[in-house]
Amino acid sequence: MNQIGSLGSIVFAVTPDTIRTFTEFTRTSASRWANHEVLGKKPVSQFIGPGLDTVSFTVHLDVRYGINPRKELDALVELERSGKAMPLIIGGKGIGVNKFKIISLEQPWTEIDNKGNLLKASAAITLEEYV
Repeated sequence: MNQIGSLGSIVFAVTPDTIRTFTEFTRTSASRWANHEVLGKKPVSQFIGPGLDTVSFTVHLDVRYGINPRKELDALVELERSGKAMPLIIGGKGIGVNKFKIISLEQPWTEIDNKGNLLKASAAITLEEYV
């Protein structure tokens, strides 16, 4: 098995039987600042501290690659609705210092057969750092 990474119990990997990968991986971090108004002058900026990191990526699910898209999406919805914080690991290394929570899950269903079986879908996942 060629393991790419994981989000909690979900393993991103390429095996002889299945392909579960992602694309468009983006990590965003930002600082928190306050601006204090001063009469007759420009505002004074004050560094408050680091903000929460966010990560977004798209998981591709295709029955032709040994994946049951409906089952995979159901598992992702369950994780999202549970409110669990999970480690995000890519290439054997944790991303960030803390765990992440799913704050958004979008599910484009792109291919359904004549019996209503989902054949191909993706999951656009947005995570936020959990502190």
